[in-house]
Amino acid sequence: MKIGFIGTGNMGSAMMGGIISAGMVASEDVMASDIFQSALDKVAEEFGVKTSTDNRDVVNFADVVFLAVKPQFLPKVVDGIKDMDYSDKLVVSIAAGQSLERLTGLFGKELKLIRVMPNTPALVGEGMSALSPNSLVSDDEADKVLKLFESFGQAEIVPERLQDAVVGISGSSPAYVYMFIEALADGAVAEGMPRAQAYKFAAQAVLGSAKMVLETGEHPGVLKDAVCSPGGTTIEAVATLEALGFRNAIIEAERVCVDKSREL
Repeated sequence: MKIGFIGTGNMGSAMMGGIISAGMVASEDVMASDIFQSALDKVAEEFGVKTSTDNRDVVNFADVVFLAVKPQFLPKVVDGIKDMDYSDKLVVSIAAGQSLERLTGLFGKELKLIRVMPNTPALVGEGMSALSPNSLVSDDEADKVLKLFESFGQAEIVPERLQDAVVGISGSSPAYVYMFIEALADGAVAEGMPRAQAYKFAAQAVLGSAKMVLETGEHPGVLKDAVCSPGGTTIEAVATLEALGFRNAIIEAERVCVDKSREL
């Protein structure tokens, strides 16, 4: 299988590196295109992939074509490649908020499409990706692409109607988590802890807590209760978070994020 990336930004590069590092595809079977030669030089040096400034070269080369560009650039990119033959190709788009129907409309014809919402922790091999194939993609083809995404984190097939919710819960949520880590660290710094040390303590606490949820299978509320001793320090902190609207703030932030995704 040969794969191609149109766009070599952070997400495209993270996906490329994860797939190659996992041995899913050899570097000589990967081609990337970008308008910036410096970006191409970087991925060529780091991953040993073929490069081109012409997106059409990638389409001609690849069996699976990743559209790793931002939504605002997608129409122009597709306009330059839509007349090509896609009869034996899969096109995978990671452009946020761009539906399968819109993608089909941009190409002006039916083709095998998979809409995906990944997230930036893919950069460290801990991504979470949601895939929605159209009706022309076979189960075997969808599974092959799913395995590519699993090479740099977790991935699941979801109905397309859930893609906007995915943006809120995993696509954009690393930003919320970073804010939480920063706030935790600020609190420790206020109590005298050096900032670098505070970031390490906060980040490791978040990492460990997330791993507890994933590996134990316990409800997060059960795990929270296990930390809250009667009359102890933790329940005092939890009560304050509840009083200040901690949960509601997160739910509302996620709601406006999803609404914005629907508008794209």
